[in-house]
Amino acid sequence: MSITDPLADMFTVIRNAGNAKKDKAEFPSSKLKIEILNALKKEGYIKNYKYISDKKQGRVRVYLRFRKEKRPAITNLKRISKPGLRIYVSKDEIPRVLGGMGTAIISTPSGILTDRQARNQGIGGEVICYVW
Repeated sequence: MSITDPLADMFTVIRNAGNAKKDKAEFPSSKLKIEILNALKKEGYIKNYKYISDKKQGRVRVYLRFRKEKRPAITNLKRISKPGLRIYVSKDEIPRVLGGMGTAIISTPSGILTDRQARNQGIGGEVICYVW
């Protein structure tokens, strides 16, 4: 069975694991997923992640971060740019998620950046997702 949007699948796995109060989530690996997880880790939404090698493409295990009373640090992950409708923004149109309380992850020519990093560097790109 082929997956048409592997990033949306990754976001769903992370969101469901957090809502089920699981400590970790696991899914197939890719370079783009690793870069997005790097951004999530730098912003403090996840504790860590680990690449697990297998005979195929490998897997990624994500260790989720929780706040008080076992509430997940990631309240929601929303996919913005989809395979059927790509969303691009210029440096002047970079969105602020929840008035700056959330994070937009953007694919730029300089790699995967958060909205703050893209604004500081003055570059736009494809808006992958919103995290809050």
